[in-house]
Parts: sequence; C-alpha cells; structure tokens
Amino acid sequence: MAMSNPAFSAKSFASPATAAGRMNTTVQPGLSAEQLQEIYNRPAGGASDTERMTYENTILKTVITLAFVVAGAAVGFVVPVLAIPFAIVGFVLALVNIFKKQPSPALVIAFAVAQGIFVGGLSRIVEATAPGIIFQALVGTAIVFGVTLALFASGKVRASKKATKIFMIAGISYAALSLVNLITQLTGLNDNPWGINGTSIPGTDIPFGLIIGPIAILMGAYSLVLDFTSVKQGVDGGAPSRWGWKAAFGITLTIIWLYIEILRLISILRGSN
Repeated sequence: MAMSNPAFSAKSFASPATAAGRMNTTVQPGLSAEQLQEIYNRPAGGASDTERMTYENTILKTVITLAFVVAGAAVGFVVPVLAIPFAIVGFVLALVNIFKKQPSPALVIAFAVAQGIFVGGLSRIVEATAPGIIFQALVGTAIVFGVTLALFASGKVRASKKATKIFMIAGISYAALSLVNLITQLTGLNDNPWGINGTSIPGTDIPFGLIIGPIAILMGAYSLVLDFTSVKQGVDGGAPSRWGWKAAFGITLTIIWLYIEILRLISILRGSN
C-alpha cells in the first residue's frame, strides 16, 4: 500500500527480527523427546532478545535525531550565512536516506545536523524582521504534531488509499511549485523573500502564501499520519530495531517541513515579507 513507509514491507518483517524470534522453536533433527519438550517450553523471545522495533526505541531514536536538529539549529542561528549551503547538503542527505535500502543512523544524524543548521539560519533571518516569530512557529508546530498524534492514537484519524492518492498528487504539485519558485528567485524574476508565496494574487492584496500555506500545513499533518502508520506497522509486524531510525528520519523530516511552512505563513500574516 502506497500509504506506508516501504521500509516496513512484509519482506522486512520476515527478515532478521522474525527469523530470530523463530530460533527458539527451531527443531533440529535427532533431538530426544526431552530436548524437544525443553524447546517447546521456552518462552517466546522478547524485544531485547530479538532486537525488534518497539514504540520505546523508536521514540528514543526520534528524540536523539531531533536533539541533533536543535544542536545544528544553534549553530545556524549564530552563523546564518550557513543556511543556504546546508540547505543543499540537507536536501541531498534527505534523498540518500529516502532511497537507501537499509537505514543508517550516521546518515540520519548527518541529515538532522545539516537541516538544523539550515533551519537555524533561516529562523535567525526571519526573526530579525519579525521578532518573536520563532516562538510562534515552534508553538504552532507543537500544536499540529500534538493534535495529529492524539487523533491518530485515538483511532479517529487513519490513512486511507483515497486520501493518500490525493496527498501524492498534491505533493507532486507542491514540489513542482517549489521548483518554479526557486528558479524565479535564483534568476531574479521574483525578488520577494518568500518568492511566489509572498507575491499577491493578481487583482488583490492577498499573497499566494495565505492560500498555499494552510494547504501545505494540512499536507504536513497527513504526512505525520503516514509516519505514525509506518511506525505502527513496523512494531506490529516485528520489524528489526534498526528501522526505528527510518521512522525517526521520516518524523523529523515532516516536523521540519511543518515548522518551515508555519514560519512562512506567520511571516506573511505579519506582513514581514
């Protein structure tokens, strides 16, 4: 199903963790009746024995990843000139982590640091024109994350095939718009700090960002639902513990996306563009 993280496929569930869990019940030829009874009476291997993915170790990996984002953000805030180069580095590392078959803790942490430096530098630049906006964006991000997690945990919000198809179409469209936006800024066709998002809709004083922003935030919230779904499938399916790093990467990527979109929307609303 397209809605779930490909890292948590049935093939993954049947690999190291599941195989290790079966070791206690493997029957070797030539065993005596007493040995067979002893094997039968052995308890099933726990998460610590089989190194399966759990909610606890996934949360820990996510917290560690976010801590590196914060550390990187501190550097970017002090040296904002690093924002652009590390935005590129972070983008490349994001692609590597997305397409890498096996999750790598080192690459996930490297991504977190690079993106943190970018976010810290961007926040410093925006804060200079709109004091207090960083706190507002952080609160907004925390609220979206908390509400989405609560709704998912209660079972009131779930990913669906139809919603995921719409999300994919919207995501591709958003990516195309972002590419056009970047080109117009690099070529000087648009000198607005937020590019197209800060430009007014023809015939009105309403910036495009006031329309695009809320849609992007809703997309980010649904992306969190997909992240939570992947974690649930990984834990329920007995995925290897290392896939918790893949989940941590996905959640961190979405949180950063949400923060930037909320930061941009608030900035436009405050007229600091």
